[in-house]
Amino acid sequence: MTKRDLIDAVVQEYPRFSRREAEIMVNVVFDSMTEALAKGERIEIRGFGCFSVKQRRARDGRNPRTGAIVAVAAKRVPLFKVGKALRSRVDGQPLPEGEGEEEETEAVDE
Repeated sequence: MTKRDLIDAVVQEYPRFSRREAEIMVNVVFDSMTEALAKGERIEIRGFGCFSVKQRRARDGRNPRTGAIVAVAAKRVPLFKVGKALRSRVDGQPLPEGEGEEEETEAVDE
């Protein structure tokens, strides 16, 4: 699925919005998520999963083509942890009765 497919799905589900309005809505969601991750914030979407940022330390890596050792700088990378409900649906399994979402230790402000 592409961003264009998401926009088309919004237009199909909510025909009162024009394609341009749906595109703006989808872009706002992605821009908001990008900004939150850039600030180091965690994004939790119940029933779907959590996005977070992990700090990776500097290290020595290898160029796979030549085998030469290359310095890899420290960086921050986005991570996604799938939620139980999404994992079950993708696997074709119903969510067991009485089993809710994963317990989260941090609350999301917004």
